[in-house]
Amino acid sequence: MQALLRSRQHPLIHRLADTIEATWKTYLELSPFQVPEGLGYVEGSLEGEKLVIENHCYQAPQFRKLHLELAQVSNGLDILHCVMFPNPEYALPIFGTDLVGGRGGISAAIADLSPVNLDRSLPENYQQALSALPEPPFSQPRALPEWGDIFSDFCLFIRPMGAAEEDAFLQRVEEFLTIHCQLARVESSLTSDLAIAQIIAGQRYYCTKQQQNDKTRRVLEKSFGTEWADRYMTTMLFDYVS
Repeated sequence: MQALLRSRQHPLIHRLADTIEATWKTYLELSPFQVPEGLGYVEGSLEGEKLVIENHCYQAPQFRKLHLELAQVSNGLDILHCVMFPNPEYALPIFGTDLVGGRGGISAAIADLSPVNLDRSLPENYQQALSALPEPPFSQPRALPEWGDIFSDFCLFIRPMGAAEEDAFLQRVEEFLTIHCQLARVESSLTSDLAIAQIIAGQRYYCTKQQQNDKTRRVLEKSFGTEWADRYMTTMLFDYVS
């Protein structure tokens, strides 16, 4: 794999990628995750521009898949995408964050801990920890997509304006991650088949909603074709336990 695409990306993406991996290594017992064949490092073309996708994947006792994706279209578009998929034996939310940027700066920044239980609410210990965080100082909130009922009340979706707001977003993601990893480490595994089945159903719902992201799908289809895009969306980005 060609090393460290992040060194050529927007500085906030570079910093966030490093922060995510450092936090994982600090709190979790990481081991390699087997990436589907041919999907670890991918090159394609989007409207005549070179598209590069680089995937970094790990697993841990509480998480079946820790996925960090970096992508770049020539020098005009930079993307970071990260999702932590819990093992279904653990009643944990799904952490996710995305950054989209270009020459004009970061246009979209989102981070959340998305609930997967039946009543679509975060566990009480998460609600307490997240409620204790200070109100973030962002001036341009963005509207969630129509399929965004998977996100929690603590979801942060903004366009960061200037270096101070970029730093604040990075700090907030690190706080989300730290809380998540610390609580996951002390979470007891489920023993009820029914409870595990409910977690699997919640994760499947999250993934099927994310697969409705038309912007992502269109980029992949234009670059690699419909069949490849569908395989990438369902086996790399948003796979789930059946």
